Amino acid sequence: MNDSSWGAPQGAGYWGTPEMRAAPAGPAHDVHDAQQTRPMPIVPDVPDAGRDAQSRDDRDREAAHVSGPLFRDEKPQEPMSTPLPPPPQKKRAGRDLRAAIGVGVGLGAVIGVSLFIVKAAFIGVIVAAVVVGLWELTSRLQERKGIKAPLVPLAVGGAAMVVAGYARGPEGAWIAMALTALAVLVWRMTELPDGYLKDVTAGVFAAFYVPFLATFVALMLTADDGSWRVLTFLILTVVSDTGAYAVGWRFGTHKLAPRISPGKTREGLFGAVAFAMVAGALCMEFLIDGGAWWQGLLLGLAVAASATLGDLGESMIKRDLGIKDMGTLLPGHGGIMDRLDSLLPTAPVVWLLLVLFVGSG
Repeated sequence: MNDSSWGAPQGAGYWGTPEMRAAPAGPAHDVHDAQQTRPMPIVPDVPDAGRDAQSRDDRDREAAHVSGPLFRDEKPQEPMSTPLPPPPQKKRAGRDLRAAIGVGVGLGAVIGVSLFIVKAAFIGVIVAAVVVGLWELTSRLQERKGIKAPLVPLAVGGAAMVVAGYARGPEGAWIAMALTALAVLVWRMTELPDGYLKDVTAGVFAAFYVPFLATFVALMLTADDGSWRVLTFLILTVVSDTGAYAVGWRFGTHKLAPRISPGKTREGLFGAVAFAMVAGALCMEFLIDGGAWWQGLLLGLAVAASATLGDLGESMIKRDLGIKDMGTLLPGHGGIMDRLDSLLPTAPVVWLLLVLFVGSG
């Protein structure tokens, strides 16, 4: 109903007394509308003593609501109380903390035993992590983007890269990387040419991103104190992530990169830097032969930067793919790639700085 229908004409067919005609109070309608619409009943305005008394009582009660109760035994109405807002809830972590701690302890035990008993066993741990990480990455690429990066040459070449790096040094790692890229190009030729370029590009990227960067962990292990170098690398990366999480969860208010990872804050970055620098000073002073505490400060700063960039880099990949985690293999952590995101880019940084500080032997 529009506004023009709310005005009664003063003409023929208008019901009511002369007093009512002076002040129209009903909807207007023509004859056709009147036949289809039920008119409102009109009650004549007849003076009545009972009604006048009732009206006076109503006016008295309305005045009582304003100035107070009319009778002594009449209690004034209490104003409605405004409900209090619920108390703020404490921040909670987005993952199962117990499962995350349990898996972390289990992984730490496997790494510690293999790292300090038989170095070759730790190489097997690296190879296993690389193969599983490649499987997760290539699976998500195919599921979300339709990109078919060939897994077989990547897995074989990735394992060869890690072993060649440990056995033959950086030259062996580079040769294995080149051969892996060539194998990806040839392997993909067995299928139709549609999508060839994007498939081989993703394959070469996966070969560099996962196994080649992981090879620098094997290069650290070749030194005489290689086990302690790898342990230092792992400690600094974990401490950096822990410092970023703890400080960011408790004090984080300013977003670091909201478009990439909304949960990361500048306060968390400062926590990562502080924790990693302290841990670096302690590790270089007590774990690395010939190391100095000030070198540890620089090492911790570099680790905090590379670990944060690595975490943001994988967050960028996952956002492009539209997923939260790369896998579900590790309860409370996600997949293997969700744990390798900060470790992979940090490995060449730690290897290079340790070579500069204390040499490669």
